Amino acid sequence: MAVWPDAATVDLLSSLPRPALPGVRWTRPEQWHVTLRFLGDAEPGAVASRLGSALPAGPPVRAEMGPACARLGRGVLQVPVAGLEDLAGAVVEATPDLGQPPRPGPFHGHLTLARARRPEDLRPLVGRPASSSWPVQQLTLVSSATGRTGSRYEVVGRWDLGVAGS
Repeated sequence: MAVWPDAATVDLLSSLPRPALPGVRWTRPEQWHVTLRFLGDAEPGAVASRLGSALPAGPPVRAEMGPACARLGRGVLQVPVAGLEDLAGAVVEATPDLGQPPRPGPFHGHLTLARARRPEDLRPLVGRPASSSWPVQQLTLVSSATGRTGSRYEVVGRWDLGVAGS
């Protein structure tokens, strides 16, 4: 389950310098999303039947990205995204037994910008300012296929937020 940044946020991320550094592979704009829960091979119909009534009604959730690029784990350059914790929690509550088990611990939203073989390859990129916010108006179920140039994502389900029972 994922949410996607708005056009202004994609433009901001696209404007960040992306130097050609040995060992660093940049993600592309069409790959930029925030994963709320990885479901693996869960059946889309089962996910849809669980989410319909579980999503919060009311005004759209606001995603807050930034304030700067940071390293995640050993080899991922990311920008943290806050404000999605309740939405991610609602998804986990609605789908606890679907797909892969939910990750333990608190949710930490992020947008992945690059991957590196060695953590030190990311050092010159960490700390670059990158902040934006956007209203999250839609939750998506995404299928991914991994290839030599990174993952390709296909949206296989959509749920509008802020409308009860959508």
